[in-house]
Amino acid sequence: MSSLESLDNLIDRFQSQKPIRASSLVITVYGDAVEPHGGTVWLGSLIRLLEPMGISERLMRTTIFRLTQDGWLMSEKVGRRSYYSLTGPGRRKFEQAFKRVYSTNMTAWNGNWCLVLLSQLSAEKRKVVRDELAWQGFGPLSNILLGSPRCQYADAVATLAGLGVIDDVIVFQTVPQEELSSRPIRLQVRESWGIEELGQHYEDFIQLFRPVWQEFREVGWLDPQSCFLARTLLIHEYRKLILRDPLLPDELLPGDWDGRAARQLCRNVYRLLTPKAEEWLADVLETADGPLPEASDAFFQRFGGLR
Repeated sequence: MSSLESLDNLIDRFQSQKPIRASSLVITVYGDAVEPHGGTVWLGSLIRLLEPMGISERLMRTTIFRLTQDGWLMSEKVGRRSYYSLTGPGRRKFEQAFKRVYSTNMTAWNGNWCLVLLSQLSAEKRKVVRDELAWQGFGPLSNILLGSPRCQYADAVATLAGLGVIDDVIVFQTVPQEELSSRPIRLQVRESWGIEELGQHYEDFIQLFRPVWQEFREVGWLDPQSCFLARTLLIHEYRKLILRDPLLPDELLPGDWDGRAARQLCRNVYRLLTPKAEEWLADVLETADGPLPEASDAFFQRFGGLR
């Protein structure tokens, strides 16, 4: 364990999960730490990187095997060593998800809604469409109608075409509304998107990571390994939240919405931890060519800029 109480609590919390969700953590590490540095690392160095999280070598090898079988990772043999990277589909899923995690800019909303009518689909296909469109911020306005104040018509049509249902659904784009958030709209939003439950999860996130922010700021010297572990668990938890968040316009959210404070806290902690966390990655991870490459320029644009 580290000498930092807040980090020890985070690690204990992660290890208390039964079973440990190693696959999800590995995806977090690839998206947050490996992709910006070329995307491919030696399995042995990845094992060393995550061992302090309570992930044994055996569990790591089993996890990597399953992620490979599920189409997330692919391997390359160089001598006796195996190097793993995200597959093409895995990288696209990562880019779609993590773009939301690190973004800070929300475009102004003019009152447009994108609506998708599912009345011509079977119950089975409706579920598939609902689950996929939820990633784009759609919520159920009724049993057969989905709506999003953020998604554009063309993006919805592309997603539906990819699902093979574009000929069986009806997609509408409304005109801008003068009154953005009437009482019936706010009540519908609260019901359709489970705003109160999501807000509670954001409050829990704040309570979990505020001590990290306070303690890491107060210590005189930041340990690189501790910074990496804390940053990884920060993004791991925040990623789970932000992917459930439809990112609704401010006009549709409560005035005391904890999602705003959670995003600011995540940004602050990430920026504090990143310099030393990057040092630890450079010390531990290896590629087929040796040392880990420098992070990409896009990495330093996360959360509005890390430099």
